[in-house]
Amino acid sequence: MTVTGAAPPDAPRSALADTVLERLTATYAGAGDPDRAVPMRAYMKDVAPFLGIPTPERRALSRTVLAGTARPDEADCAAIALRCWRLAEREYHYFAVDYLRLHAARCSSAFLPVARYLLTTVPWWDTVDLLAAHVVGALVAADPGLTADMDAWITDDDLWVARAALLHQLRYKERTDTERLFAYCLLQSGHPDFFIRKAIGWSLREYAKTDPEAVRGFLARERGRFAPLTVREALKNIGS
Repeated sequence: MTVTGAAPPDAPRSALADTVLERLTATYAGAGDPDRAVPMRAYMKDVAPFLGIPTPERRALSRTVLAGTARPDEADCAAIALRCWRLAEREYHYFAVDYLRLHAARCSSAFLPVARYLLTTVPWWDTVDLLAAHVVGALVAADPGLTADMDAWITDDDLWVARAALLHQLRYKERTDTERLFAYCLLQSGHPDFFIRKAIGWSLREYAKTDPEAVRGFLARERGRFAPLTVREALKNIGS
């Protein structure tokens, strides 16, 4: 997978990013395992090279990297994420995603173009889904004006952007805009790609934990418009 065409935003100047990236590259590179890297890359369909650091070990190393560092502001978050994305190995992208999940509340609506760049650059579900639910979702929750951007994203030609729109409310629970969720699902109901069909089902399945009757009713009315995969996913925990 490669960049989908978006020009990379400029990484802001950040002394914190300088410190974090220096520590990060030294720590991760020293912990890499080439033998593990091969199956990890294969599992992710060759989306990117890997250093070969399993997730539990990687996150422990990340805590060491970040020990004693200051809390970031929005510019620091952007600088760290964009500079991590310039590095080839996927573990650096994972570090950036984890960092943004931790500090999403420190970012404003102005961060959305950075998030979109991350979503559409070396895109695969392993980064897209976490960015959608934990970063894009947090930005929209903090600034409802960004729902207009989500309304544009849902019909974007880039399937990962559309998937992010479908999933951005994944953690909203009772705060979910149900009308918008169902409308998004219908807008993409005929999409031929597995990742969109799966995301529709996943978004409905997650909301069914909050309001199962709403999801049952929606599918009772609209079931014929969705692929069997989508319906199975949506009803997995609540039945037909």
